[in-house]
Amino acid sequence: MILLLSHFPSPNVELNLAQVRIAISRMTLPEDRIAELLVPFLEGSALSNAQLESLHAYLDLLLKWNSKINLTAVRNPEEIVPRHFGESLFVARQLFPRPIAESVIDVGSGAGFPGLPLRIWNDAADLTLIESSQKKAVFLREVVRTLGLDRVSIETARAEKAAVRAELVTLRAVERFDQILQTAHGLLKPSGRLALLIGESQVKIAQSALPDLDWQSPVSIPLSQNRTLLIGAR
Repeated sequence: MILLLSHFPSPNVELNLAQVRIAISRMTLPEDRIAELLVPFLEGSALSNAQLESLHAYLDLLLKWNSKINLTAVRNPEEIVPRHFGESLFVARQLFPRPIAESVIDVGSGAGFPGLPLRIWNDAADLTLIESSQKKAVFLREVVRTLGLDRVSIETARAEKAAVRAELVTLRAVERFDQILQTAHGLLKPSGRLALLIGESQVKIAQSALPDLDWQSPVSIPLSQNRTLLIGAR
């Protein structure tokens, strides 16, 4: 990657490593490059122009806000797109081969993954993002406002205190995995589905912790060495 001096506040100031990292983190990607990076996760499916525009705007906001609050440890947009957007869209495509009206809860949403890309993929879904961090919740509200997403709500409470229930609950690998599994399970409506984006080593933990669910075979995440999608249904 070639960095031009125009990317920095003043070309006369000697650049240090921290300034270079900041400049890289603020660089965005064109929509055609985003689409190219997402190809392995879509497996032949195509995003509409409107969906690509939304993902582009989302990425811009993430890069901007990530310099203020810690939303993701991944800083390079070339890595952010596959790691966060790609994996989230892969999950969305597995869960929703076609748009369908369904209530969804994303537990511990953080920077909005996989919940917001899932909502961009399936615009018929009613989405609730549960995020206890006030700062991250403010970011999520800004993304929802900027993208003009309707039927999306953000709850700034701990998941175990949430009163909402949904037909689908999503969860990425988080701290206190055993405990949050039970909480996520409790948010399911009858006949609901639980979708876990986790490491391969956590598959047996989930299956043992929630034996009442009918677990599908784990699905490996593209371009990942050990992350997998595990879906269980009541």
